[in-house]
Amino acid sequence: MKQLFKVIGKVLLCVIVLIALLFGYFNLPGPAPREDVNLGMTFSSRYAEGLGLDWRETYLALLDDVGVKKMRLPVYWDLIEKERGVYDFSEVDWQLDEAAKRGVEVILTVGIKVPRWPECHIPEWVGDDLVSRREGILPFIETTVIRYQEHPALAKWQVENEPFLRFGICPPFDVALLEEEIALVKRLDASRPVLLTDSGEISLWIHAAARGDEFGTTLYRDIYSPKVGGYFEYPIGPNFFRFKEWMVRLFTDQENFMIIELQAEPWASGWIADVSLQEQWRTMNENRLVENVDYAKRVGFPEIYLWGGEWWYWLKVKKQYPAVWETGKQLFQQHQL
Repeated sequence: MKQLFKVIGKVLLCVIVLIALLFGYFNLPGPAPREDVNLGMTFSSRYAEGLGLDWRETYLALLDDVGVKKMRLPVYWDLIEKERGVYDFSEVDWQLDEAAKRGVEVILTVGIKVPRWPECHIPEWVGDDLVSRREGILPFIETTVIRYQEHPALAKWQVENEPFLRFGICPPFDVALLEEEIALVKRLDASRPVLLTDSGEISLWIHAAARGDEFGTTLYRDIYSPKVGGYFEYPIGPNFFRFKEWMVRLFTDQENFMIIELQAEPWASGWIADVSLQEQWRTMNENRLVENVDYAKRVGFPEIYLWGGEWWYWLKVKKQYPAVWETGKQLFQQHQL
């Protein structure tokens, strides 16, 4: 028994040493920022409206004033198919057409789970069981892909958003349905890559990366969570993400990596419009925005999509605080290749 305890002690010591070495590596300064990166943006008409903005005005301001040339747009199932088999794609049509006029490349995100809270956007007519969701979502994805597969602004498809992450108000995840969705999109539009995404901080990436032609990670620096006692800054450096890229390359055939969601807005204790600016500054302001982009450039991926342009515009027009907007505009001007 004494010998067994010695063996267990040695194993635990080795594990502790390994964790300490990895933690030290993750927090080394890392490489110099990669300068040949392209910046993009995720835009949600739903989120812009929630902030009391004219979403079309906000979208055009991001395209024309900030100069966004790469845009990720969610296709909201519950907004487009409010009645079964009755589709209204007018908002997505308009966004894609305006992007095409300006030579903007678009990622369309389709599925049950797409960007912005509550994450899963399911029409009321869909039942609660997996069969009804499957019978609803597959025809919706098929209709969407057929509609846009020839659109000049469309660059790639994203199927579901962080599907392996348990986050949001969502039904139980079914990997078989995800694989059906991916196969459907690839069969209908074999000319464009399919992107899969996952959490940067709390996922290993492998399940998502192995299923997509391309892989995108989120990247958040400062969050608010009651589970960790409130505000929390992830104690990891860019090497953490570089190590995970190495792991993915080791265990999958994935070779295409991007940051699909870089924190560029606050993560606060409540709905952002109801939180004081002083509290918002705890996790994001113009200086933190620059720092986050610099951090992301040190990860070394060629594309970085920012998350929060609607909030920038809200600050500018609703709070008469244009500093974040102007800083974002400068960053995009510096990184449009």
